[in-house]
Amino acid sequence: MKPLSPRQIAIIKAVVEEYTSTGEAVGSETLDKKYNLGVSPATIRNEMVRLDDLGYLKQPHTSAGRIPTPIALKLYVTELMSPQELAVTEEVAVKERIWDFREKLDKLLQESTRVLSEKTGTIGIAVTSTGDVYSSGYANVLTLPEFYDIDVTRTVLSMIESHTAMTRIFERMTDHDPIHIIIGDDFEAANLYPCGMAYIDFKAGPTTGHLGVIGPARLNYPYVMPMLTHISQLIDEVSSSWN
Repeated sequence: MKPLSPRQIAIIKAVVEEYTSTGEAVGSETLDKKYNLGVSPATIRNEMVRLDDLGYLKQPHTSAGRIPTPIALKLYVTELMSPQELAVTEEVAVKERIWDFREKLDKLLQESTRVLSEKTGTIGIAVTSTGDVYSSGYANVLTLPEFYDIDVTRTVLSMIESHTAMTRIFERMTDHDPIHIIIGDDFEAANLYPCGMAYIDFKAGPTTGHLGVIGPARLNYPYVMPMLTHISQLIDEVSSSWN
């Protein structure tokens, strides 16, 4: 495939960031007004058509604008985005929440998923190698357009409740990145195409597992990823004395 031009990369980045913020298809006029791309709306429009042909953007039937495909979202996460730096006050507040539950694994992981869901507006989930699943924040996704489809919501909730289903997803991920991203077709389920998941491995004493969030494919990755890293490190820290 022909390499993307700097202009095309800038348009992909802008479309992803606008779509992540609004959940709505993005038009060339919006990009022209908000993102200072240095070219005319007509040029932006032509480039968006090319990116559609290349598989990075797609046009919903009900809109003149376009949304990023999973290919574009993964490109953004791996190469284009700048992770946010968590404020010290936020890091301390999260640590204080989790520290209170440092004596027992089940309470520690349940509180960790609760904090994750509150901070990210998604479903927080933890799955252990010993067969337990913890989750929190189901109500968060019910306000998101991607979950207005009852089949999407039903499939997500059924998946979360099954340790077997979650483990099957984890086993399919072969990348070596610290934080794993699952978007669209990665789930291998048609109803999960609008969804996204980011997760990180954790260790709590003798127990290992995965900690993550599930929501729309347009997760706020620049914020979600450092928050996952922070909470995973806290779990490791508070459980370091466990046998």
